[in-house]
Amino acid sequence: MARSSVVLPMQQHVGSQCEPLVKRRAHVDVGTRVGHSQARTTADIFSPVSGTVMEVRDAFYANGRADKVVVIEPDGGQTVDASVRRPQVTDYASLVEALKHSGIVGLGGAGFPTALKMDADFANIDLWLVNAAECEPFISSDFREMLEHPHDILLGIQTCLDLSGVPRALICIEDDKPEAIELLRRLCADRPQIDVHVLPSRYPQGASRVLVRTVTGRAVPRGGHLTDVGVMLFNVTTMSAIGGFLQTGMPLIRRRITVTGDAVARPQNLEVCIGAPIREVLAHCGIAREPTKVIIGGPMMGKAQVNLDAPIVRQESGLLAFGDHTPTSARTTACIRCGTCINSCPMMLSPMEIQRAYRCRDVAALDALMVDLCVECGTCSYVCPSHQPLTPSVGLARRMLKAERRREGRG
Repeated sequence: MARSSVVLPMQQHVGSQCEPLVKRRAHVDVGTRVGHSQARTTADIFSPVSGTVMEVRDAFYANGRADKVVVIEPDGGQTVDASVRRPQVTDYASLVEALKHSGIVGLGGAGFPTALKMDADFANIDLWLVNAAECEPFISSDFREMLEHPHDILLGIQTCLDLSGVPRALICIEDDKPEAIELLRRLCADRPQIDVHVLPSRYPQGASRVLVRTVTGRAVPRGGHLTDVGVMLFNVTTMSAIGGFLQTGMPLIRRRITVTGDAVARPQNLEVCIGAPIREVLAHCGIAREPTKVIIGGPMMGKAQVNLDAPIVRQESGLLAFGDHTPTSARTTACIRCGTCINSCPMMLSPMEIQRAYRCRDVAALDALMVDLCVECGTCSYVCPSHQPLTPSVGLARRMLKAERRREGRG
């Protein structure tokens, strides 16, 4: 869906910002590449509509950065760019090369460029995990993807297994999605390398280190990667995007998102154009009451939006709108040292001690407290009876430690 202008930020991924390839008044088609970077860690940006480039400018959104954006006015024709053609994939190297031109990134929220993630040494990898846990409250876009595009998912997985030499794959689904479990088990019956692994419904089950530990019992070392314990992990919608791209050659220009909340008249999962304004998506679903809080992403890890003209970007899976009775932030009181945040942390950290070290700017203590392992799931803030801003503090502490390591040449 895109009736008004689409706004395409040049930073929709982990890594270097793309540079716009188009200028004002240029014509683009569906699938035209409009953003590119020569950096290794990046992912190209493509137009989801045919139309005219109206602006190339800087814009500020919830991330606080000044990102370059390309604004395109659709012409309604949806003419497909001549460059869009089915990729010729014959081996793993050609698969990785094709994905460099797909615009596909981690669609579970991380936004890491898929081609770079797949450009790995597979000598020690014995398991391909597909993350379909989708543990964030409210969000069900991965669930709908499994029900509506299971063949794309399985094609993506099977192709990756066949070309990489990884012997088996597990699709990890929480037990609150029985329809998806039953469907994929049935479709995997004639695929001996692929199976479904059912997980208990628990937040944050989908965090990569948590998922690997739960499914395999393997602990990823501090400072290490999943590949260090023989695992490759991709989100289920990412695998679906790979399967779709292999069949059509159409780059990533749309994604499925969950639109819900008590201010939404008709909650639903939608496939939207990347770059569609939040305001237009909400209008399509209907406004039941004036929203007082709009969140892009899930309620635990999403970001509040104040600008409803901001666009939907490719790594976000949810759009939540809440009305007048949304609870306001409770008054923060002194920490009572109850330890609830410690007991609740999936990474077994000490959030309240990390917050104290951060306030003292004690980088050595932050290193000793292993703040870099935090996944910013929001659990510590959610359970704190004193309403301490633990997750924001720990997130800032992570960035402080990372900056100090870079300054010292250690990271």
